[in-house]
Amino acid sequence: MTTTDFSTTILVKNSPEEVFNAINNVRGWWSEEIEGSTNKLNDEWNYHYQDVHKCKMKIVEFIPNKKIVWLVMDNFFSFTKDKSEWNGNKIIFEITEKNNQTQLKFTQVGLVPEYECYDICQGAWTTYITKSLRNLIATGIGKPNGKDKPQTEDEKELTANFSTTFFVNQKPEEVFSAINNVSGWWQGEIKGSSKKLNDEFEYNMLDIHYSKQKLVEIITNEKIVWLVTDSNLSSFKNKKEWNGTKIIFEIKEINGKTQMRFTHIGLVPKFECYSDCSGAWGMLVEQSLFSLITTGKGKKVF
Repeated sequence: MTTTDFSTTILVKNSPEEVFNAINNVRGWWSEEIEGSTNKLNDEWNYHYQDVHKCKMKIVEFIPNKKIVWLVMDNFFSFTKDKSEWNGNKIIFEITEKNNQTQLKFTQVGLVPEYECYDICQGAWTTYITKSLRNLIATGIGKPNGKDKPQTEDEKELTANFSTTFFVNQKPEEVFSAINNVSGWWQGEIKGSSKKLNDEFEYNMLDIHYSKQKLVEIITNEKIVWLVTDSNLSSFKNKKEWNGTKIIFEIKEINGKTQMRFTHIGLVPKFECYSDCSGAWGMLVEQSLFSLITTGKGKKVF
């Protein structure tokens, strides 16, 4: 069987030298949060996107104005069963002159359709290469993932909130339905309704944690927002830390998969309960809710 590595090509009017320099300015077109040097042979650097994708690259071939090769030394995906897909892959940039223009051919050797991440990864690379890198080459301004650059107090608060994301093969309507089946994944006693706007429900876990939620926003198959109207966290001095916080579920279809992003607005590191609460949410969302969506049955995590 012939495997097909992902590849895409662009043509620009700029010189090979300008293309070469733009590629090496990885922060200018892929991510501003890259750590390490990215512009000479044997350089090693790290990339991450939220809690979804982390990788470590090494430049193993570097021919000025002609070719650059990165080796993926380590990789992690939060949304695949095989978290290490990409490990050992090579990412190749080949620059040639063609019809008075410069051709850039991008290939990820090892990124093949058999990969679970293939659809998402090839879609992302297509955007980065054909739009962000092309713009950087042509105009000097790319469109990379940005560092947190909050402009308002609300945005400053948002950047510190606990959040986690996963991808599933199920449709957005299946994800939406599972989230609303709160008793199917949130371990504890649930009383009340949790499926339509202005519904209210109470959660209680062994008298350790009580909270009351109201559905204040619901967009079918796209978004659900709970407002915590009351809470009692018995293990902490400030038992009402959750009061007034919002719990948000955002659903989006991306390249044939469904992304579910969970954010607890107001659950910030300065909270006394942050470590315990963020750890519990991580298990409930990433394991129990994920299991309910993918198998029809939630998972006992504690």
